[in-house]
Amino acid sequence: MEICRGSLFAMIDIICKSYRGGGKLMTCGNGGSAADAMHIVGELMKGFLLPRKIEDFNPEFVKRAQELFPADVEYFKANLQSALPAVSLVGETSLITAFGNDVMPNLIFAQQIFGIGRRGDVLLAISTSGNSDNVLFSVEVAKIMGIKVVAMTGRRGGRLRHLSDVSICVPADSSHTIQEFHLPIYHMLCLAVENEFFGGD
Repeated sequence: MEICRGSLFAMIDIICKSYRGGGKLMTCGNGGSAADAMHIVGELMKGFLLPRKIEDFNPEFVKRAQELFPADVEYFKANLQSALPAVSLVGETSLITAFGNDVMPNLIFAQQIFGIGRRGDVLLAISTSGNSDNVLFSVEVAKIMGIKVVAMTGRRGGRLRHLSDVSICVPADSSHTIQEFHLPIYHMLCLAVENEFFGGD
């Protein structure tokens, strides 16, 4: 963690700036990194360690719910949680398989970036080698669209290291060890971002 400290802080700063500006985080990766991409979204789109009561952070929603659906407002208040907008590009099975079969498999993430990405968003690209074609093409499309790119990879970093605005290159070479190092890093990332927006004074 200490080795990655500077890059982690820079990554947190980029993501927080995006959220303050109304942006979202998009994530992608292959295999175990795809699971990590989905895991990160899960920590951001619901409460991780801090309470995110909607009456505290989304009072306008509560007001509108009271006006439109008064019978359900207390249920919403008790169960809905304020979210940090995040989308995993690995979960759209129908789109990914259709585009991969009908068009080009190595552009499955790039197509989604092109379709839903906006300037001000952030792409978190994960690749243990740093050389996965479908991840690299998504990064290139993001850069073309003015989307910031942050990355997690292994010691060498591959092409991903040089294409990203910020990259965390963990000190490991085998995929399974790299992925083990990635877990505490992105947990710390999610904790820090959550604390920034829901941690109070």
